[in-house]
Amino acid sequence: MTGGRRETAALVLPSAGPDPIPLATALAAVLGYARGRRPLFFRSPGQPQGRWVQVLAFAHDRFDGQPPETGDRPTDRDVLVAEGLHGRLDPAAWRRVRSTLDDVWPLVGSVVERSAGRAFWELPDDEFSVLTEPGTVGAALRGLADRHVRAALHSRYPALVPLTDGVTWRQLYGHLREGDSGPEAAVHRELTANAGAFTTLETATATLLGHPLTRLRLHDVLLWLAGSLRMTHAVALGRALAAESDQGLEALLPA
Repeated sequence: MTGGRRETAALVLPSAGPDPIPLATALAAVLGYARGRRPLFFRSPGQPQGRWVQVLAFAHDRFDGQPPETGDRPTDRDVLVAEGLHGRLDPAAWRRVRSTLDDVWPLVGSVVERSAGRAFWELPDDEFSVLTEPGTVGAALRGLADRHVRAALHSRYPALVPLTDGVTWRQLYGHLREGDSGPEAAVHRELTANAGAFTTLETATATLLGHPLTRLRLHDVLLWLAGSLRMTHAVALGRALAAESDQGLEALLPA
């Protein structure tokens, strides 16, 4: 402990920025991402003059709030869930993503088999090194490059398949080391280096939202908010929501 605070008082995520993220700030950001709203001017046939409505600002309910698809083969619903995070696809792109899911399904099976029931952050470092390829989890994940495909598979395996898109990939790229199998290696290092803090954040998030988010998804949310310059807005939304409900975020965290 330092100054009466536990070691889990902040997240040290170089990919998200040079400064540690206090856990209360991270929790506010997650709350803002999950529950924050924004104004939208909406017209309908019944109200052609239009009116202002409040809509969810981010994709939490459209993606994290959806039950994962099940079964031993990909389905059309996998693509629909992925669209909830990354947006609608045109017909040609929709067919491409759906076909890609079929093509990469053996890779998905190899990741699940290789992990042997372990979560992403419980895997050894060697699983994300080119020196131990072929057959590693990192090598298999390299074959899952499409962001809609990653989103579909993360929904099915939220503790095993990481999310990456253009924003988060660019954030991670500068933190790759020689021998890394891909950006997942940097994610793995940050999760293992902040194990205690992420355990605390997982518990507090589950209490706050009423359902859990894995630390793999929490890392992605924080990284995406930082890389897309939305962190400040999400934190402000989260703190405002907590104040409205008279729920202190710090009370959910260790003193």
